[in-house]
Amino acid sequence: MNPTAVDVSWLEDQLRTYNRSQVANPVRLEFLITLTDRETNLVGGVFAKVSYGWLFIDALWIAEAIRGKGEGRKLLHRAEEQALQHGCQNAWVDTFSFQARGFYERHGYVIFGDLPDYPPGHMRYFMRKRLV
Repeated sequence: MNPTAVDVSWLEDQLRTYNRSQVANPVRLEFLITLTDRETNLVGGVFAKVSYGWLFIDALWIAEAIRGKGEGRKLLHRAEEQALQHGCQNAWVDTFSFQARGFYERHGYVIFGDLPDYPPGHMRYFMRKRLV
């Protein structure tokens, strides 16, 4: 069965209500930082979330034509700076073996867990970094 958006929202609200009862003043926010070319076309961005004093990099993408030119590093740094302004001391991300493990390692992230064969034939890595 495919759940309705209303049902999923209700369930998430219930869990968040419980979580707030256990953790004092959890700062929770989301932000998007985008990268555009000279014609104002989107060529990259990072979507991130802040909660419980941690930054979570939900999605970071750079157009193939400009990869390797430092734009991903700049976006990641801007997200980490914004997280620091909101009191975060740590960051985490998950990535697949066919994605950006090396990129995150070059920027100080270390693996704290993995899921073998997810998706089949690949690995999913969970990585963290101390920001302060």
